[in-house]
Amino acid sequence: MADEKEALAVANDTSFGLGATVFTRDIQRGKQIAEHELQAGCCFINEFVKSDPRLPFGGIKQSGFGRELSSYGIKEFVNIKTLYVSTQPDRTQR
Repeated sequence: MADEKEALAVANDTSFGLGATVFTRDIQRGKQIAEHELQAGCCFINEFVKSDPRLPFGGIKQSGFGRELSSYGIKEFVNIKTLYVSTQPDRTQR
């Protein structure tokens, strides 16, 4: 690669986006790239992409929608029921 800009263009030029890794000595720049510039659901800095039950895991683009694992992931597997109770009497039933 010629430079960082080209590397990001190549990394993001895909229909998929499960995970990505930035290997760098400049941790702050790595965080910036991972958080704002890489198009992936899971971004790791100086570590290979891996699944850990403490972390939400999932992709973007054609790599999926939603997350599994962690407190975010568990909410993907529950059905939420809405229950609304009015404390006002129904005025149409007089």
